[in-house]
Amino acid sequence: MAVQLNHTIVHAHDKQETARHLVEILGLPEPRPYGPFLEVKVANEVSLDVADSEGKPRSQHYAFLVSEEEFDAIHGRIEERGLPYWADPFHRLPGEINHEDGGRGLYWDDPNGHVLEILTVPYGGWS
Repeated sequence: MAVQLNHTIVHAHDKQETARHLVEILGLPEPRPYGPFLEVKVANEVSLDVADSEGKPRSQHYAFLVSEEEFDAIHGRIEERGLPYWADPFHRLPGEINHEDGGRGLYWDDPNGHVLEILTVPYGGWS
């Protein structure tokens, strides 16, 4: 079997709020409890296992490859909620979308300061 990412732990000051943010903005199925986690599944069977953190969570980056239609829907939900977004991970280009590798991408922060990204074309383009 080839090596595949199966899951990652997303540390949160409130796992309910964080899981809700992920499923609502990204349009994913409801999270399900799994031990101490709330499991948020994405389409390629990877899960984001949201866990309550002691203290302030360290900011991480999570990038999601989406279709053009999904991009439009997610971007719309970000704007509907009045969430700030940027064309870059360093928050230098507010309210903009990037067009890297012939696609579209944007970044926004979740309630814990994790930097979330959606992109329609993988880095380096399609092989």
